[in-house]
Amino acid sequence: MDQHWEDRVTAAWASFDDYPEERAAEFRALIDALVAELPEGSPLGPFEQACAWDSTGHSDRAVPLYRDALARGLSGYKGRRAKIQMSSSLRNVGRAEEGVALLTPELDGPSDELDDAVRATLALCLSSLGRDREGLALVLGALAPHLPRYQRSMANYARALTEPQPQEA
Repeated sequence: MDQHWEDRVTAAWASFDDYPEERAAEFRALIDALVAELPEGSPLGPFEQACAWDSTGHSDRAVPLYRDALARGLSGYKGRRAKIQMSSSLRNVGRAEEGVALLTPELDGPSDELDDAVRATLALCLSSLGRDREGLALVLGALAPHLPRYQRSMANYARALTEPQPQEA
């Protein structure tokens, strides 16, 4: 879509906090009106609608829309956002294993500013599955580069959480 449409979507999201819970349907209607302007089959439509449902507390309604957006070819930065957000929604509806499967390949994908969000969301999914050590390793690994000191130590601790421990004789 054109930059004018993107700017209006950005403005709508900037106004999100103006819509308390009892006005959530109004916010979703605002997004729906913008989506109605898109060409038929655009992956941006279901993506924006998924975000609106998700942000207003309806992960169950968001998941199929994220899936539709990705199936329609949503890629790049917004495609990665869709995977992160869908994984979080899957976790919220008790399907964390699907979230892990969706996000794990992102660990080896091209790096961008969403890397830490991938790791944080994947850590939550892993924790929901009782795989807390793996989740903690991801979070520590993501945190380590941001620390003013101890980056190497924290990165090593993160690796040690998931490496097999030597057996004592």
